[in-house]
Amino acid sequence: MSVLDAPAASGPRASRPAGGTELIPVLVRLKLALLRNGLRQSAGRRAVYIASVVATLLIALGQLVGLIALRGNAHAGSLVVLLAAVLAVGWAVMPLFFAAGDETLDPSRLVMLPLRPRPLITALLVSSLVGIGPLFTLCLAAGSVTALAHGAGAVAFAVLAAPLTLLVCVALARAVATANTRLLTSRKGRDLAVLSGLVIAVGIQGVNFGIQRLSRAGGLSALDPAADVVHWLPPASAIGSVDSASQGAYGRAAVQLLLSVAALVVLLALWRRSLEKLMTEPDGSTLSAAEPARTKSGTDGSGFWALLPEGRTGTVMQRSLRYVARDPKTKAAWVTALAIGLIVPLFNALQGTGSLYFACFGAGMLGIQMYNQFGQDTSAFWMVALTISSTRDAYLELRARALALLLITLPYTVLVAVVTAAVLGDWAALPGVVGLSFALLGAMLATGAVASARFPYSIPQDGAFKNVAPGQAGLAWISIFGGMVSAALLCSPVIGLTVWLHLDDAENRLWLLLPVGAVYGALIAWAGLRVAAPRTADRLPEILTAVSKG
Repeated sequence: MSVLDAPAASGPRASRPAGGTELIPVLVRLKLALLRNGLRQSAGRRAVYIASVVATLLIALGQLVGLIALRGNAHAGSLVVLLAAVLAVGWAVMPLFFAAGDETLDPSRLVMLPLRPRPLITALLVSSLVGIGPLFTLCLAAGSVTALAHGAGAVAFAVLAAPLTLLVCVALARAVATANTRLLTSRKGRDLAVLSGLVIAVGIQGVNFGIQRLSRAGGLSALDPAADVVHWLPPASAIGSVDSASQGAYGRAAVQLLLSVAALVVLLALWRRSLEKLMTEPDGSTLSAAEPARTKSGTDGSGFWALLPEGRTGTVMQRSLRYVARDPKTKAAWVTALAIGLIVPLFNALQGTGSLYFACFGAGMLGIQMYNQFGQDTSAFWMVALTISSTRDAYLELRARALALLLITLPYTVLVAVVTAAVLGDWAALPGVVGLSFALLGAMLATGAVASARFPYSIPQDGAFKNVAPGQAGLAWISIFGGMVSAALLCSPVIGLTVWLHLDDAENRLWLLLPVGAVYGALIAWAGLRVAAPRTADRLPEILTAVSKG
């Protein structure tokens, strides 16, 4: 790549930083090359990636057709304006907490290259437009303006509004990501980012409740009050300008469009300022760190750690629990799961529309933490792999990791069920809900162990915004969602028993689900660990290669 070779260049061009027009094709080709090389690693990875791309495109096309079908609806403007606002919020927060897998968009990779911020921003912005995410956003923007454009003037505004919406979203994501590079790459700073998981959890529930209120209101007219405010906020104002132009209010439409243009200019300026700071100011890694050694409690096997079993089981459990307490990305995943697992059933109960069986959601959210167990170790997994020489070693490793997870999930599951039952006043169904939650948790431990052995993927530690290595995002989604579907199927006997007891008006026997669910969950988890153990032992080289990609 010419960018990577720039420091070693010779001649008169060597002393002149690369310009924006020269950088654009380089970064675009670099992005495509990274994706292509990631897909070349295996046919399975290509199949998974293609499946995820096809699914995303089908959803985007469905949204596009649905938005176009709203054309002529009196309240279509309110819906699409709010949709643009939600889309912008998603672009702002998703790169910080979900898989990005794009090395070209991590500015810390480019710090040592002879590049000026202004042309670098231009090239990064263009390369950011290459991908399935921008295409999905463009489809939604195109569908939104199509639903609103009536008349030649509105069409002219629509032609400008759709790409402007996409540019504002992408610039917002890059500005937020660059501004938080130092924060999220430092350990203490990344710990602070855990709190943002709570914000996301509450925001998701806010959207959920908004949809519920919309359904109860009986139409899109319930969105009008919120849209009257949001259509002045970029980038939703760009979409709102098309609606204003359709109504003949060209002055208002011009102001709304200019607001989005101004927002784009401000975001690019903030992005440039953050990039200059990142590329010129030293961070903690360049400063002296000669602090006196401190003795930390809990490292000598005393206190809580003394309660764990001896031998390999206790050692692995302690390691897994320390990951939860110390590794920023692992901690963020756990805090988000704990928050959403409680918020969903509790908020539904407070609205009076929930069921006690929503408490099973808490068990499901924590069960997801069993997936990709080896990816959490990253490249350090080689030290674990050295201790696995047989199927029994693999079984003990997986069992200890599952036991560490159960130390948190079992009391948490009971707590969520009890709190939800207290809000709803439905104490009679509590034993059955807890039993069903135990069965679900056991099934997810089983499928999580198998998925960890069959579909491992890397969690990069050197980038603030990547939870999956390039080319592995589709693999991660297939692993998690495939495992969740399998867990639901494994739970079908207990689910069927629950339904039968309700249909047979035998609520007084729902307490039987508690022992049945607990025993069934334990047995299915044991079976899953037994199935995953030989796969883990046999696939150690492949697992080590997969989890070390970051």
